[in-house]
Amino acid sequence: MISTGSNRVVLVFLFDLAAALAAWIGGFLLRFNFEWPAGYEQVIALGAVVLLPVHGLACWRAGLYRGLWVFASLPDLKRVLTAVGFSTCIVVLYTALYRQSPVVPRSLVVLYPLLLVAIMAGGRAAYRMWKEHRLYGALIAQGKPVVVVGAGRGGAMLVRELERSADWRVVALVDDDASKWGRELGGHRVAGAVDSLPEVLAAEKARHVILAMPSAARETSRRAADLAVQAGAQVFTVPGLEDVMSGRVALSAMRPVEIQDLLGREPVTIDAEYVQGMLAGRMVLVTGAGGSIGSELCRQLARFQPRQLLLFEASEFALYTLEQWFSTHCRDVSIVPLAGDVKDAARLEQVFAQYAPEVVFHAAAYKHVPLMEVGNAWQAVRNNVFGTYRVAECAARHRVERFVLISTDKAVNPTNVMGASKRLAEMVCQAFHARGESTRFQVVRFGNVLGSTGSVIPKFQEQIARGGPVTVTHPEINRYFMSIPEAAQLVLQAAAMGSGGEIFVLDMGEPVKIVDLARNMIRLSGYSESEVRIEFTGLRPGEKLYEELLADAEETLETPHPKLRIARSRAVQERFLADLLAWLVQEAPVPDEGVRQALQEWIPEYVPSGGGRPNLKVIANPEAERRKRVS
Repeated sequence: MISTGSNRVVLVFLFDLAAALAAWIGGFLLRFNFEWPAGYEQVIALGAVVLLPVHGLACWRAGLYRGLWVFASLPDLKRVLTAVGFSTCIVVLYTALYRQSPVVPRSLVVLYPLLLVAIMAGGRAAYRMWKEHRLYGALIAQGKPVVVVGAGRGGAMLVRELERSADWRVVALVDDDASKWGRELGGHRVAGAVDSLPEVLAAEKARHVILAMPSAARETSRRAADLAVQAGAQVFTVPGLEDVMSGRVALSAMRPVEIQDLLGREPVTIDAEYVQGMLAGRMVLVTGAGGSIGSELCRQLARFQPRQLLLFEASEFALYTLEQWFSTHCRDVSIVPLAGDVKDAARLEQVFAQYAPEVVFHAAAYKHVPLMEVGNAWQAVRNNVFGTYRVAECAARHRVERFVLISTDKAVNPTNVMGASKRLAEMVCQAFHARGESTRFQVVRFGNVLGSTGSVIPKFQEQIARGGPVTVTHPEINRYFMSIPEAAQLVLQAAAMGSGGEIFVLDMGEPVKIVDLARNMIRLSGYSESEVRIEFTGLRPGEKLYEELLADAEETLETPHPKLRIARSRAVQERFLADLLAWLVQEAPVPDEGVRQALQEWIPEYVPSGGGRPNLKVIANPEAERRKRVS
């Protein structure tokens, strides 16, 4: 039985043979002004007998029957030209060798290939146009109006995909290239620059924008997304340049713009070879491995072929979740899930003695500021400081090569117990380094990470899903943000370049107002502030308006990496570790005020915020709130 596909190939083959015959005869007709050339019947017939089999073979060898006409494009045109070239060579030979009278007109050498290309390529193009109109022509006036940002190759490919969808209708494009303004791409007008996006959206009554600028600078994409969000539009984006160039731009590849895209942080590049030299073939221990930073750190570490990854975690569920991720995505990486508390000296000794880790990343910590401020201050100190002491002491005794503490910007001029406890943990590492241990003790300090447990992003998402209100503590509060993968990569880079005793500070970019973050998230979710209101609840215990990355008394030094600097703090006293340990090992819990008083003695720059202040509720949109109460 002959398949439908085989039937199509036969039909296309016959079409190409007919095209050659039509071009051959048409060339004669053109030469003689569309009058039948009497006396040339033998020349035409003999030429056709010679030409048709050679042309058919040329078409087959050129691969013309591997493509589908409905997707006819440049590669198909190249195959057509290849086949026409071989066929024209036969015409040239026939013209040169045929010596009987009348001779073959020399103009056939030009007329034949021109007509043949027109018929073969035109036939394929016409079929594609007819097929696409039949399949998608009825969709042209349907779908949601959308403005495409970017009139380059990515935009052209996207417009072609959108025309085949019943869900979308392209109404205009915008691009910063002034040479494209007023011109058309796929029949759609390039209305102006990216800055004109709000006006174009209003004029076209469109509420959807798709970013198709895969090779543009991150700042340009961020500006376009900001303008679209502020205009109340929903924003989508297409993949990176490599996906565009490989032809994988499709509607299924589009995704909504996320809050990370609006922060506009450039992708991080690290010296992978340098990091590989630190980690390859090494036994690596990560404490707090199940947390937001710890788990991403483990995923990043897996790229550098450690001999084994030791996953140390107090939460059974977090440890199980991470183990399952590795069993699904990184089966070739050897892991050892270890349940344990960083304050448990016996458990730590067992782990260090049995597995002999060579590199330790200490990410285990309590991080939630208000939660640790009231009722849990002593536990914050015990976990963050005493836990660091126990792990650092064990690392020094077992002569670990590197010990890296994951710290926070809240350790700078701390106003809360959590930040002060992390500064004290930094001082523990400095003290161990000062003792001349063989272990390199390093600290990496950075700000908030997007999507981490306890961060505002998941909280805002949940509040928006409930219909609001979105609660922000203060109109002026701001924070530094970076993505979890970015933070983890820079931690590895800092660890690899450190020689011991440094406090590395990550470049957190520009601070972001939390209220602006909330507004953008509301708009990205497709709501306005009249539909989901923002409510100011007042600063929480221990919370400060502005975060800092460097203390006043610290100096910073540049490093070879543009996103890393070194902060040098004041030296710790010689008896610091002994006195600190005597305070930490007491069995009786210490009241919150007692903890704060002691922390002030250890850390002169620590100034408690005087937690417990009343929370003043302020409505960001009073008119919307009034309408809600009335209704």
